[in-house]
Amino acid sequence: MIDITSEDRALIKSHIILPRILTAFERDIALINATLKTPGPYVDVIAESQRKLTADIYEIRKQFRTRDIKVYEEVTERDGVVARYKCRGYEAEFRMLNSFLAAEANVIMRQYLGAPPLA
Repeated sequence: MIDITSEDRALIKSHIILPRILTAFERDIALINATLKTPGPYVDVIAESQRKLTADIYEIRKQFRTRDIKVYEEVTERDGVVARYKCRGYEAEFRMLNSFLAAEANVIMRQYLGAPPLA
C-alpha cells in the first residue's frame, strides 16, 4: 500500500484551512459594509481574494479526485480540527491545533489579499 505523501498532506491542510478563510472573508465583508462609510474599495479587494480562493478550493478538490483522496469527516474540537481521510486506500487523520490554524490562516489571508508578509 502506498503511504500518503507530503503533497497529499499539504492538500488536506489546504482543504481544512481555505474554506475557513473564505468564511472569515465573508464575515469581514459584512463587518466592513456595516461599519465603514466607504466600504467599496475594501470589499473589492476581499471579493477578489475570495474569487482566487474559490478557484484554489476547486483545484484542490480536483487534485483530490486525481490523487484518490477523500476527507470523509472533519470535526472541530475544543483545541483544533481533526480531519479523517482516505488516501489510495490508506486511512488516517490529520490534526491541526487552533493556534497553528490561526497562524497559517493569517499568512494565507495576507497572500490572497496581496499584503506583505509579517516580519
